[in-house]
Amino acid sequence: MAAKQLRFLEVALAEYLDAVEWYLDQSEAAASGFTEAVARAAATLAEAPNRWPVYLHGARRMLLDRFPYALVYRELPEVIQILAVAHCSRRPGYWKDRR
Repeated sequence: MAAKQLRFLEVALAEYLDAVEWYLDQSEAAASGFTEAVARAAATLAEAPNRWPVYLHGARRMLLDRFPYALVYRELPEVIQILAVAHCSRRPGYWKDRR
């Protein structure tokens, strides 16, 4: 089966960019590690979106390696929609009304 395309909601992309900026303030190596972790997770997710269990509000969540973030997503017929790049300490479900 071919991998589905991932589409980040604008707010999810903004969360990702904010996290990259925060990690850049810590170190370039940390920012690079974070971007690589997101890229690996996205590639894996595109190949097997049903591999992760349903999380909240019908969405699924994939935890990142080495970083306290998760990709929260839903599978649509044509694409996988990334709803949030969520820090794991943030209130669960804050993204539930995103479309």
